[in-house]
Amino acid sequence: MQSREALSARGPLAQQIPGFVPRPSQQAMAQAVETALAEQRVFVAESGTGTGKTFAYLVPALLSGLKVMISTGTRNLQDQLFRRDLPLVRDALGIPVQAALLKGRSNYLCLHRLERTIAEGRFTARSSSAEFQRIQGWARRTKSGDIAEVGDVPEESELWPMVTSTVDNCLGSQCTEFNRCFVNRARREAATAEIIVINHHLFFADVSMREEGFAQLLPAADAVIFDEAHQLADIASDFFGASFSSHQLRNLCRDSIAEDIKEQSGLRELRPVAEAADRAVLDFRLALGTPLRRVPWADVAGTDEVVAALHVLQESLSELAQVLDAVAARGPGLANCARRATALLERLEQITRGDDLDQVAWVETAARSFMIRLTPLDVARSFQDRVRGIGTKAWIYTSATLAIGDDFTHFTARLGLDAQTARWTSPFNYEQQALLYIPRSLPEPSAPTFTAKVVEAALPVLRASRGRAFFLFTSHRALKIAAELLQGRLEHPLLVQGTMGRARLLDTFVAAGDAVLLGTGSFWEGVDVRGPALSCVIIDKFPFAAPDDPVLKARAAACAAAGGNPFMEYQLPEAVLSLKQGAGRLIRSLEDRGVLMLCDPRIYNRSYGKLFLESLPPMPQTRSLADVERFFETMTTVDGAA
Repeated sequence: MQSREALSARGPLAQQIPGFVPRPSQQAMAQAVETALAEQRVFVAESGTGTGKTFAYLVPALLSGLKVMISTGTRNLQDQLFRRDLPLVRDALGIPVQAALLKGRSNYLCLHRLERTIAEGRFTARSSSAEFQRIQGWARRTKSGDIAEVGDVPEESELWPMVTSTVDNCLGSQCTEFNRCFVNRARREAATAEIIVINHHLFFADVSMREEGFAQLLPAADAVIFDEAHQLADIASDFFGASFSSHQLRNLCRDSIAEDIKEQSGLRELRPVAEAADRAVLDFRLALGTPLRRVPWADVAGTDEVVAALHVLQESLSELAQVLDAVAARGPGLANCARRATALLERLEQITRGDDLDQVAWVETAARSFMIRLTPLDVARSFQDRVRGIGTKAWIYTSATLAIGDDFTHFTARLGLDAQTARWTSPFNYEQQALLYIPRSLPEPSAPTFTAKVVEAALPVLRASRGRAFFLFTSHRALKIAAELLQGRLEHPLLVQGTMGRARLLDTFVAAGDAVLLGTGSFWEGVDVRGPALSCVIIDKFPFAAPDDPVLKARAAACAAAGGNPFMEYQLPEAVLSLKQGAGRLIRSLEDRGVLMLCDPRIYNRSYGKLFLESLPPMPQTRSLADVERFFETMTTVDGAA
């Protein structure tokens, strides 16, 4: 059976899956993926919202008989694919394919660290004790050890790092729980599976491990399919660079003390040395200054305070490494801490030397923490060198946002791809389902009053939509201003990103049915709210990256030095793709209707505004609030009590 036939009106999916609707674009994409798999090609596919791209690659993957690795952008999408979509397609096709779900190490319970935390029994928050009891109860029942099973302990809980492991702190084969390890169990299942569902971060973690000569995490596959492929270049930048953070060193200090207690090194100096290193981390953060910022390392590295604090930090870490090395033979926990200390010291020296012209060193500070990073200016060569070493034959890249118009050059160039490309637009009837509203008389986004004016323009729209809106911002500062201005002025629940976890915030929004949610980056993509609960999306301005971002500045300078145009070749395409993602939150099904409000006047008064406009779905445009009010009145008439 061919993929096109399987997805047709008389195919098994239509017969077996309730509500399945055959879509010509889905069939065409599935046929193209099938050909790429059979002919071992590199294939890039943009699939508009509603095309059904998940089934369009799952069907040919299952029919191919190949060992296929499918990588998603987030863990949530990974779970959805493995637990919902894959079983649906597999059962409909009647193919007894063995599938496995594999996540990064920190997503699984670590039995060694659980036992150690039980022995310590110390928590900074009173609520943590009750949460830990829930984790212990789940630990006795779980078969997979996947912490996603524990829905009543928040993702941001301080407990998860205490009962999970990372590449840095895992004891590997020296661990007493090695044979019962949930990570190892998941890997064994993946080794024998024909379909393996992973995420992009795990893929790059595996690629990095291979580069360092360690055993691979992921089994060999005949083909790799990347869903949400637009995220790959940015994630690759993180993994192909280097980082040193306060969290890494403070966790090392904590683990060193805990392992010293457990393995009884007998060395009295260890604890005070670890505590001194912990203090050096805090002092270094103070030396970086009070503002929350993201700047080139060179901008802060020359100040007397930072030079002195960095010297103390390096000396403290070096002393901790020496002490740990002296007691490493006392047990695998202390040996692991010794390796981590040495690796962190080398990484800190590498990043702060600043002698690599192909990478940019920068520092980011939060209230009580910092991270220093070394990021490559270009990942194309590194990405290609590494994927060639894997030996996989077919590579499929897909997302709803890969092309600027019909041009895939920006995406393929960032990853160094020589690929066949194809694009399928959304099957939704945007002419009937949506309206684009661009209000008049708003100031330039650079104006001090811009956010306040946007809020004033949005208020009558929110009244007409009766809430039911995402209000999306390009910065946390603008979100904070808008939240203050909207407080007490809405008849509907106001939900603000940062006041609760993302998943809980989204669940609250859907349950309310008439809420207004204020969000930044994480709500621009990967959020699927269908039905009238989301009938309006308001975007404050074009999502250009902050001009003072150190990575952007370095890449723009490199582009200009090579004779290119940084704005046209890098900044503008990135912003266009981000806007497509944000706008894509509005219409998620054939029944959805809604208004997209874009508040950036540059869409009409800048030459590049046309590119943003052409990137949006083909919906009617208006500059009249009355048209918006009529649209929502019509929705009410059509939907009844919508």
